[in-house]
Amino acid sequence: MSLLRRTILQTGAALAAGLALPARAASPVYRRGNDADPETLDPHKTSTAAEAHILRDLFEGLLTYDNLGTIIPGAAEGWTVSDDRLTYRFRLRPDGRWSNGDPVTADDFLFSLRRILDPRTAAKYAEVLFPIRNAAAVNAGERPPETLGVAAPDARTLEIGLSEPVPYLLELLTQQTSLPVHRPSLERWGDAFARPGHLVSNGPYALVDWIPNDRITLTRNPHYRDAAAIPIERVDVIPTPDLAAAVRRYAGGEIDSLSDLPADQIASLKERFGAQVRLGPGLGLLAVAFDLRKKPFDDVRVRRALSLALDREFLAEIVWGQTMAPAYSFCPPGLDHALPPPLLPGREDGPIDREEAALRLLAQAGYGPGRPLTVEYRFNVTDNNRNTAIALADAWRGLGVETRFVATDAKTHFAYLRDGGPFDLARMSWIADYSDPQNFLFLLRTGNDGLNAGRWSNPAFDGLLTEAAQERDVDRRAQRLFAAEKIVLDELPWIPLLHYRSKALVSPRLHGMHPNIRNVAPTRYLRLDP
Repeated sequence: MSLLRRTILQTGAALAAGLALPARAASPVYRRGNDADPETLDPHKTSTAAEAHILRDLFEGLLTYDNLGTIIPGAAEGWTVSDDRLTYRFRLRPDGRWSNGDPVTADDFLFSLRRILDPRTAAKYAEVLFPIRNAAAVNAGERPPETLGVAAPDARTLEIGLSEPVPYLLELLTQQTSLPVHRPSLERWGDAFARPGHLVSNGPYALVDWIPNDRITLTRNPHYRDAAAIPIERVDVIPTPDLAAAVRRYAGGEIDSLSDLPADQIASLKERFGAQVRLGPGLGLLAVAFDLRKKPFDDVRVRRALSLALDREFLAEIVWGQTMAPAYSFCPPGLDHALPPPLLPGREDGPIDREEAALRLLAQAGYGPGRPLTVEYRFNVTDNNRNTAIALADAWRGLGVETRFVATDAKTHFAYLRDGGPFDLARMSWIADYSDPQNFLFLLRTGNDGLNAGRWSNPAFDGLLTEAAQERDVDRRAQRLFAAEKIVLDELPWIPLLHYRSKALVSPRLHGMHPNIRNVAPTRYLRLDP
């Protein structure tokens, strides 16, 4: 396609969306690397972090993030919470506008929340909003969308009622599941409403063009309330699924930032690019799960022994090249609404003391030189996962434990565990949807068979989660979640290995991008030197 033809098409798409393209770019184009090309830009049908990065620029929820990962007012200028913490009342900004100039109203959010929970939408992530009253029943088709616990008494007021007093509702309202869609566009274009030329959004940027597997072009939304203060006028979002190739394009000056890096190249990347390599905290856990339905893994002494033998510093530093952090707790440190997490017993002991303690536990469980323990470890194949499996087996060999491997692709691995297949030990990983201990601890709740693959069940743990869900005092809720996590670290149905970290390459020309636990960097807060 010629440059002239592309320019004509882009201009036509922008005009169709109600945008006014500048006669001349006032700032350089920000070429932003993104993990993958989106499946869709319909916020209610997306589910990946790569899609969220783009939607965060295109749309604005009632709340949003700044470039430090802090939750800040978005389309709503303020809100109040009832004494029982079951009703939130939001006041929308008077100057909120869609990219075609239409006003953003409370009815837009009411329509959008009903739409994502309507089972006809088939939203992949609808369950994230189940704390809203009647949301689960609406999504199951047991109640009509009109019974959802959301109301719009007037154009600038939105009320959301909850079934439980969850303190993380405000964060849920920052996510793509809670973003509004422009109802007239949806009614006119149907499923095609999210395409260039049709998409009308209410965020800092508007969609101009989308060339699959090449780039998505955004331009500053002239109707956004702070448009004049946004330094970067145009963004080209470039998919970078091949991380090694993406690094080469970054080095060649074709891309200004990358949102992911090849873990096995971190050392060489640091040597080559220095401070341009940015590592930050993350909301993820890598762990080893036990099948509690099988002996001897129902014996806590065996589980504790295998945990004591592991060197998490080695795993983080050598195997994962500092792209992961050693995990001495189940929940990552720094979560909202949480106490500092409890730590694994034996953390302060030296390796020789831990190994001796592990050998004593195995001997008490009936294993030793005359009766070695044999385990089978299942994992999904990547270079890092294979290296991790070898490191685990090597550590356990020091206890006389023999380890066999079962390696499959990721789809097979997680489907096997989800469907209840038997195993000895298995690799588990989890990226949280929001920064709260509940979003980690619920994995091990009795009956959560799709994720609690080893079928661990502890009534005291379940009871603490139930009490926390009903607790209206945030401090007392945090204490109950702390106590629940302490049970997990004592019982070890999963051995926490590593906590995820974000990893990025950022050009010295780009300013305002800061590592944060939510791994967010809205473009509106960034600045690019010429």
